[in-house]
Amino acid sequence: MRNWERALAVLEALCERGQAAGHGRTLDTELLPPHQQQVNALENQGLVELAEREDRAELSVLEGRPVRWAARLTPYGHDTFAYGCSRPRAEPPPCEAASDRQLVELIPSQMAALRVFVGLADQLRVPPADGLAEQVRAASCDHGIKRWRLYLTQKQMESVAYGLWLHRMTGSAAEANRFAREYGVAHSPARDSGEGPRAVRGGAGVDGRG
Repeated sequence: MRNWERALAVLEALCERGQAAGHGRTLDTELLPPHQQQVNALENQGLVELAEREDRAELSVLEGRPVRWAARLTPYGHDTFAYGCSRPRAEPPPCEAASDRQLVELIPSQMAALRVFVGLADQLRVPPADGLAEQVRAASCDHGIKRWRLYLTQKQMESVAYGLWLHRMTGSAAEANRFAREYGVAHSPARDSGEGPRAVRGGAGVDGRG
């Protein structure tokens, strides 16, 4: 387990025990000594607050026993834990990319449109494909060529084509046409209401404009 994973595990323990306790703190009997030592290290980073003598005296009265150590998350610790739970997964290098994924490189305007698309997930009747939002959050930018790199499944690529089609329908066709030219995937509205949205393979833009 890496250092940040151990730190998140300790923050999680403090969060859970603090929520369970009426006073919001984790006490000395609730963490093993090694974890208490990690808490001390997290205090130095501003993520944890250790109880002062007065606070420990009040906790001792509440617990009916001497409380020699108690800790709780600071606002920074709380936010670090919350972010860590939703942290973008590291982008796999090409040699480790799953066989069902393809490297996709998007120009900034395509990425901006895609962010709008995944951000509207709760409002759309045809939401982004599973895992696409996570790929968008984890995408890295190659500043040398000004491209955003994502590793997408075929379903996710079709979903990107749909998002860019929505972008096309509301103003700009360049992003969808470029995606169709480079990856051969373009959204085509189903002509039969029972079919649902679909993507078609092809190299040309929908309306011929780049």
